[in-house]
Amino acid sequence: MRPLAALPWLFMLSVFLPTLSSAIYFGSIASDVFVSESRFVVRGPQRQATAGLGAILQGAGFSRSQDDTYTVHDFILSRDALKELERQFALSKSFGGTQVDRISRFAGLDPDSSFEALHRYYQKRITLAVDGVSSITVLRSSAFSPQEAQQINEKLLELSELLVNKLNERGRQDMIRFATSEVEAAEQKAKAATLAVSTFRTQKGVFDPERQSVLQLQLVSKLQDELIATKTQLAQVRALAKDNPQIQSLQKKLEILESEINSENAKVAGGARSLSSKSADFDRLGLERAFAEKQLAVTMTSLEQARNDAVRKQLYLERIVQPNLPDVSVEPRRLRNVLATLFLGLIAWGTLSMLLAGIREHQN
Repeated sequence: MRPLAALPWLFMLSVFLPTLSSAIYFGSIASDVFVSESRFVVRGPQRQATAGLGAILQGAGFSRSQDDTYTVHDFILSRDALKELERQFALSKSFGGTQVDRISRFAGLDPDSSFEALHRYYQKRITLAVDGVSSITVLRSSAFSPQEAQQINEKLLELSELLVNKLNERGRQDMIRFATSEVEAAEQKAKAATLAVSTFRTQKGVFDPERQSVLQLQLVSKLQDELIATKTQLAQVRALAKDNPQIQSLQKKLEILESEINSENAKVAGGARSLSSKSADFDRLGLERAFAEKQLAVTMTSLEQARNDAVRKQLYLERIVQPNLPDVSVEPRRLRNVLATLFLGLIAWGTLSMLLAGIREHQN
């Protein structure tokens, strides 16, 4: 009969006392918790938006940037953000003050008041939720006064905006720095190629083998015309008078013309010092210079494009809803918590009653 006699006491221990304790705590002891809410979206003008609100944002001149949204989320919950909040608002004192009930306060039941413990407590006071379609983030900050809840929310948005601006500046500097280094390298190549052409001209004594070859061939052509005319004149003189004194001078002139023609031909294509032998090296140097100049032009265009993109391709943290100042506390949900305690106590009482009944039957 002891199990039957223990049932009222079991009901008292599993249902009545927990429910009474919950009613006392949530009814008169638990501190009011105020929640401030804001909404924002991280956007980038160069990215494609999808349907829904993303299409509306794109039509307004920007699109969502979901990957960078998660970066902002991690920062909001990070120790760096908490350090700034602690420096400005002294959260450890406001969350751990005597005005807060011992169960809810920081370092209340647990005496650990380290920064790591504060960070764990802080993560319970900040919630982030993101809409997968619109990429809008809902930021909720809870505190034990409405002003502090709003101040924490506002400060987190300011810190997030600073983070996005810092990411913008770093990306801009990296983009321009890389493009500038490419331009500098291309300038060095272009200068080296131009110097190589100039050195070649000085050492080989030529300006442009191809153009000079044309001039040389034109000179050879004139000499050949003059050679033909001299031969014709010599033949006419010999036909009229074999002993004419002009014959000797005309023959001498022919020898000189033939020697000049051979000399000029040798300059064009007559050995290691001819223009044709220098043309291959000159063409190679000229091709390298032309390629270096084109590369320089391309890199300068890329640098200008990078500067334009650095201005245009930026991230923005756009506030959609400003942090509100709560006028009533939304937590704890007192009646719901008391009813939940009652419901769980009834379940526990029923389960234990069946176990005791089973034991009684086994004993009998």
